[in-house]
Amino acid sequence: MSGRTVHGAIILLVLGNFLALLSDTLIKAQGGDIPVFQFVFMRKACTLLMLLPLLRFVDFTQPLAGFAIHAIRAHLGLVGITCMVIALNTLPLATANALFYAAPVLVMVLAVVFYGEKLTRLSLLAVISGFLGIVVMLRPMALNWESLTALVTALSLAISALLVRKLPRHQHLIHTMLLIHVIALPGAALLFLWEGAAWDWSMLPTALGSSFFILGYNMTVILAYRHVDANQVTSAEYTGLIWAVLLGWVLFAEVPDLWFVAGAVMIVGPLFLLSLRERRAHLSRRRARLAAEATTHPT
Repeated sequence: MSGRTVHGAIILLVLGNFLALLSDTLIKAQGGDIPVFQFVFMRKACTLLMLLPLLRFVDFTQPLAGFAIHAIRAHLGLVGITCMVIALNTLPLATANALFYAAPVLVMVLAVVFYGEKLTRLSLLAVISGFLGIVVMLRPMALNWESLTALVTALSLAISALLVRKLPRHQHLIHTMLLIHVIALPGAALLFLWEGAAWDWSMLPTALGSSFFILGYNMTVILAYRHVDANQVTSAEYTGLIWAVLLGWVLFAEVPDLWFVAGAVMIVGPLFLLSLRERRAHLSRRRARLAAEATTHPT
C-alpha cells in the first residue's frame, strides 16, 4: 500500500498506530527502574542493525540528500523517544497515550501555519471530535511533569510528520530510515555515556521488540504523509487510543466502560466520513474521465 490516496493513508496510519502501541506496551512492561538513555541508545542501535541488511536500497550516488531535514528529524526522534520512555514508565498506559495523541491536533495547526493548508469542515470536525473523544474516553489527568514529557513526545512526532514532505521524493524509504538512525546514534551514545549506568543486557529483548514495532510505525507514517495533505488523514492517528484501551484491558486489566464506547464512536466516526468522501470523490473523477474518453473517442 503506497498511501497515495486518503483511504490508503488512513489505513496505513491505523496499522502504524497499532504497531506503536505494541512498542509502548513492551516498554511499560519492563518497568521504570531502567537507565533511560542506555535504553534509548540500545533501541537506536537495534533499529540500525535491523536496517543494515537492506543497504541495497540506499542511493550511494546521493547518500546525504536532504541531510538537514534528516538531521532535524533524527534529533527530534531522540528527544521524543527519551520523553516517551519517561512518560510510559511514570503514567498509566492509557493516560500516556491520550497525551501522545495530542500530536494530530498539533499536526493540523502546524500544517495550517507552515504549509498554508486549508481546513475543510469535515477535517476540522474530525480533529475536534477526535480530541473530544480522547477527553471523553480516557479523561486525562491534570498537567504535571510526567504529562509534560508526553506532550513533548507529541510535539516531536507532529513536527517530524510534517517534515516528511520536505524529504527528497526520489529517496527510498529504507534510505530515509537508515540515514535518520545513523545521524541519531552518536547523540544517543553521548547521552548514554553521560548517564554513566552499567550496561544492562536484560533490556535487550525489549529494545529489539520495540525497535521492530516502531520501525514499522515510522515507515507507515512516512508513506501516509508523503503524498496527501495532513488535514485529510491526521484524525486516523486517534485510532491508536482504541488499541491502547484494548491492550490495557487485555494486559493490564483495564476494563472499558461507557465512556470508552462514547469516545470510540467520536474518534472512529469521522474516519468513516472521510473515507466515504474520498470514495465518492474517486468515483466522481472516474465517471468524469470515462465520460471524457467516450466523448473524445466515440464508437
